[in-house]
Amino acid sequence: MSSVLYDAQGPRAKRRNVLLTVVFLVAFVALCWWVIGTLKDKGQLEWALWEPFFTGTEAWSTYIWPGLQNTLKAAALAMIIALPLGAVFGIARLSDHVWVRVPATVVVEFFRAIPVLVLMIFANAVYAEYSNVPSDDRPLYAVVTGLVLYNASVLAEIVRAGILALPRGQAEAAMAIGLRKNQTMRLILLPQAVTAMLPAIVSQLVVIVKDTALGGAVLTFPELLSSANTMSGYYGANVIASFTVVALIFIALNFALTTFASWLERRLRRSKRSTGAVLGTEDVEDLNAAEATGTHRAGADRLT
Repeated sequence: MSSVLYDAQGPRAKRRNVLLTVVFLVAFVALCWWVIGTLKDKGQLEWALWEPFFTGTEAWSTYIWPGLQNTLKAAALAMIIALPLGAVFGIARLSDHVWVRVPATVVVEFFRAIPVLVLMIFANAVYAEYSNVPSDDRPLYAVVTGLVLYNASVLAEIVRAGILALPRGQAEAAMAIGLRKNQTMRLILLPQAVTAMLPAIVSQLVVIVKDTALGGAVLTFPELLSSANTMSGYYGANVIASFTVVALIFIALNFALTTFASWLERRLRRSKRSTGAVLGTEDVEDLNAAEATGTHRAGADRLT
């Protein structure tokens, strides 16, 4: 079936896609087989190396759980601060006032160009020199500060791009009925842009979760990855087993985040079908199906 985004595949394209899928699956299975065989030959799959994660609670209660708590704490604080800050700077870059637009542009471009690790190190030095933050809390403050400065700048660009991607007629119609620009932004543009921006925003939130590991590698912040490293060094756990468990935890966290975002996006799209918002291809197909079955006409009759 064709859509507004692409044409239906022909017989040759279907055969080519099936062939590429089979080749990829064969290569992936071969790679997994080679990795498992190599680990087995090196003795890395022995039960004794993986036993601490399945038979006892010391590895989880002493290392993994506290590290996971610190990771979630730093990521949650960074998200809570970076999201509204990025929205403010993104909207400020669209301002008609030069004294608002230019400083916002300078701030966004400056912090977006600096690696997040450099921001963490600089923030740690500033807190150590010019603040009364306790030394035990300083790594957390530095990690959150670095994550906020960098990701708020990236989120500001996402917000700006999402608003500019909307049809100009949306803002023109709002101004035609007498809405001021801040009302147009708050009531018309932002509610529609949120749905379009949501995938990019979630991708950046996933980056925030993963970048907490930089604080553990450099600033001795006891997050999940550094806790696993400590566990493998002092507890006697296998290094490969420790980092495999940590990788699975990160995958589960990010998968839960993306799943929630997908559910939220579907919910937002359903709630906007009767509000005059810009609809996607799936929304149009659902409305056409409803009209074909008569439910659309029944709903219109009830409204009248």
